[in-house]
Amino acid sequence: QTQMQMPQQTQMQMPQQTQMQMPHQQQMQMPQQNIIQPMQPPAFPPPPVPIVPAGNDGRPEDAALHIIVSDPVQHQDGMSKFTSYRVDVRPPETMAGPGGLENSIFQNTAYSAVLRRYSDFNWLYERLHRERAGAIIPPIPEKQAVSRFTPAFVEQRRHDLEVFLRRVAVHPELRDAACLDTFLRADEATFRHAKALKDGQQGGVPMAMDMAASGYGMPPMSPPPPPGGAGAPLSTEKKIKSWFSETKTSIAGDLIRSPDDDLFDEIERYVAGLDGQMRAVSAQASGLVRKGKELANGMFEFGMAFTLLGRSEQEVLGAALTKVGEAADVISTLNAQHAEREAREFEAPMVDYVKTIHAVRLALHRRHERRLAYTARLSELNAKQANVMKLRSTPGQEAKAYAAEMSLQRGQAAADAARDDFMAVSQRVLREVDRFKREKAEDMKRTVYQYIEMQIEYNRKMEKIWAELIPLLENVPLRDDEVPAAGVEVPEPK
Repeated sequence: QTQMQMPQQTQMQMPQQTQMQMPHQQQMQMPQQNIIQPMQPPAFPPPPVPIVPAGNDGRPEDAALHIIVSDPVQHQDGMSKFTSYRVDVRPPETMAGPGGLENSIFQNTAYSAVLRRYSDFNWLYERLHRERAGAIIPPIPEKQAVSRFTPAFVEQRRHDLEVFLRRVAVHPELRDAACLDTFLRADEATFRHAKALKDGQQGGVPMAMDMAASGYGMPPMSPPPPPGGAGAPLSTEKKIKSWFSETKTSIAGDLIRSPDDDLFDEIERYVAGLDGQMRAVSAQASGLVRKGKELANGMFEFGMAFTLLGRSEQEVLGAALTKVGEAADVISTLNAQHAEREAREFEAPMVDYVKTIHAVRLALHRRHERRLAYTARLSELNAKQANVMKLRSTPGQEAKAYAAEMSLQRGQAAADAARDDFMAVSQRVLREVDRFKREKAEDMKRTVYQYIEMQIEYNRKMEKIWAELIPLLENVPLRDDEVPAAGVEVPEPK
């Protein structure tokens, strides 16, 4: 166990690490803070087991092919127009391999089908950020104000939303989230009620699992506190005070230090560098696709010019030039198909990689928010402790001292909860970064390998088309008395 020490006074024990061990014999210090009461940290469960897809070359989301988004339908509600999607959950009969769906919410679950619109998917995305802070939430398609009802856009969004749901369903930190269960199985009335609930309130279908029941990275939930106590929903005034306190702490820069801060600094530098590099690769991939489409148009015009030139010539030369034009037209179609395949199998994965890196940065930011909140709670706790000691030493202030002690107890509970939340989010981020590096290395290897195979196949087809023209051009006579070579058939020009 690693210890977190507040200067001059007591110590708080840190929980054992679940997957990545924190450096031993290091101390977490709060600058110029005093008098923190000892408290027992919660016991953290082992990290969740990731789901392994059935195929060796498959992506993780391929293990959730039983989740289907289909049948987009447009609706008109007064001046508002939107598209709904049918979301089906068809539990697989068997899932081979370790880490299947036996631990997920889909085990022994009956078939379900619901209608959801884009705003519902966006609710799920934002809710996952709150329920599982520190997790790398899969990216969701961006909002679009114009051209969002064209068939091509609707189909692309349907596909992207389906991929998003499948990734969440197999995500080791998200697959048992209560909001996911509610999204996939709740009827319309229950789902609208769940969306209307504010943070900290429970909602969803009866079979939904809450964060405490999941057992993944979150401390056990205690009984509901009394009104105004720690964990109670904050009033608007208290939220404003909390915001000012955290902002003041952020400006002052006196954040709580943990033994893993150096590791997180290294992670942030790595992610920032990777972000810039992948944006450059994505831009180059988009440029290749654009040039491929331009080449397809250029070859089409090139083929038309040679076809017209062949018609103006006579006999063998005209026929050969016409064949060159026809070959260029075939290559134009081949280039267009190749560009579309590059966009689908190379450009799109690069863009998705950039979005995933942004999701990693959001996870790191969630940890910073918890660190900021924990530091602010400790500052408030020390201020309340100093106030209690001052009132105790002042004659005639017994009543105020008693009220201040009650406030101190609530502040201690709030600090405990903030500490536990900060540590839980930190551990989740470490697990997620480790998984991100492992999975994205596999994805990059697969994407580059497929890109190379695609280029080899494309160039072989190109070589074959051009090679078939060589005998025709070699057979073109250079003098009037020269005849075509025997065995070479000269086609008639079209």
